[in-house]
Amino acid sequence: NDTTALAVITQTQPISVPFTLPEKDLSKVISRYRTGDKLPVEAWDRGDTKMQATGVLASLDNQIDVATGTLKFKARFDNSDEVLFPNQFVNIRLRADTLKKVTLVPTAAVQFGTDGTFVYVLDGDKKVKLKLLKTGPSDETSTVITEGLAAGERVVLEGTDRLRDGAEVEVVNDSKEVPAGPAQKLQGKPDSKTDKSAALGKVEKPNV
Repeated sequence: NDTTALAVITQTQPISVPFTLPEKDLSKVISRYRTGDKLPVEAWDRGDTKMQATGVLASLDNQIDVATGTLKFKARFDNSDEVLFPNQFVNIRLRADTLKKVTLVPTAAVQFGTDGTFVYVLDGDKKVKLKLLKTGPSDETSTVITEGLAAGERVVLEGTDRLRDGAEVEVVNDSKEVPAGPAQKLQGKPDSKTDKSAALGKVEKPNV
């Protein structure tokens, strides 16, 4: 009558990883999923710095969790190298779409005012100019600019709360141009590297 388990059998090849997405992000994902496309999924380590494995979206739940406002998904990984283990914590990145030839700026540069969304750009070498924008998808690191900013314009990243349209700045060390990156880096951490630049803020050229 002893019911103590002697062993636990788990499947690791392939392995499934559950994750959730907020309801605001569901429309594009579900529309792509229903076309039968295999949406690529990446598993990153706990620190979100190293990709562990690639897989595909396998299934999704049929109702939203009202307590969290999220929908449950399941990704499938072949895991042929056995890098993923049961109960392991990973960060999941799901690629629902890829934008090509778009302008990217650091999200920290994007500001909001009574007239709309804007950034401060360096106008010449001594002044900044407020430019109204239209934006696309964004995350905590990068924002897509659909209108209002050209590639090569330099945007202010820091100290924007002390600026106004036409304010004078002193550029101590202008930033280097950031190499162009694919739009799917919106889902990850861009490889942007900048130098300290302006006395009132850091200046950076947008990616395209």
